[in-house]
Amino acid sequence: MSRQLHSSKYTKLREVLTNERLTVGITQAVLAQRLQRPQSFVSKFEIGERHLDVIEFIDICEAIGADPRVILGKVTR
Repeated sequence: MSRQLHSSKYTKLREVLTNERLTVGITQAVLAQRLQRPQSFVSKFEIGERHLDVIEFIDICEAIGADPRVILGKVTR
């Protein structure tokens, strides 16, 4: 199992989360505020400089109003 930041599945996850954030009209700064994290946290996971753990993934989904199961479904298609 690959934990590479730029594996195809991880790249897809980053793309889907970024697109969902943009679709609902939330900036990185607003998302970071909702997560109580610095804006650089959002930037780094969106550009692939850091991994997300499962709890961070769920928190991000909740902050953008997305169902984590739906997001994962888009990644695995």
